[in-house]
Amino acid sequence: MKRILVVDDERQIILILRTSLQSSGYLVETANNGLEAFEKFEAHAPDLIITDLSMPEMSGLELTQAVRRVATTPILVLSVRDSDAMKVKALDEGADDYLTKPFSMNELLARVRALLRRNAPPSPTENALHEGDFEVDLAAHRVTLKGTELHLTPKEFELLVVLLQNAGRVMTHKTLLRHIWGPAGESQPEYIRVLIGQLRKKLDRGSGIRYIQSEPWIGYRLVAEGTTAPD
Repeated sequence: MKRILVVDDERQIILILRTSLQSSGYLVETANNGLEAFEKFEAHAPDLIITDLSMPEMSGLELTQAVRRVATTPILVLSVRDSDAMKVKALDEGADDYLTKPFSMNELLARVRALLRRNAPPSPTENALHEGDFEVDLAAHRVTLKGTELHLTPKEFELLVVLLQNAGRVMTHKTLLRHIWGPAGESQPEYIRVLIGQLRKKLDRGSGIRYIQSEPWIGYRLVAEGTTAPD
């Protein structure tokens, strides 16, 4: 059973999350502030952390920074603070996803499943990537989508692999630019917009199914099974 650490200074939120997560088969630890959470993180090594941002003792952002210094444990931020700047800051500091309160429990559980699935340890000799409708031969740089081979440029292939490896997770513009072009690319956001546009055309193919979703002013999220919802 996967162990989830829930961190919030609101008792009602703790109760709702603990009940829903336990009903879905997860072991749940709880903490009322970031300092207590980090102590429980060190003691119990959870598989996932769900944390609020504004808390006494140590904020959710400080908790994220502390965890990232020692581990890659997935972190899902829940907060009433819905400004784009705060979302970008949390994600750039190491959070893996961000949900604004109030939220749908079904959506939260879907995000939890996606983060736990993404964090599953790969085989050290694995040269294939299977995610949703996609199959990727990493060694041969070959991609098939629902059985149809896609013809991608090297940069398009590199971008798709990064998005697939983080399927369901929002990736900031800065993170993607750094992955594809290195530190020098971080100041050229138009690079990623153009490349995303090119890749979308090859993935969507006029089918009405969209695989790459925009998170306005923040970045992009890949839905590996596709969606018919508007971007």
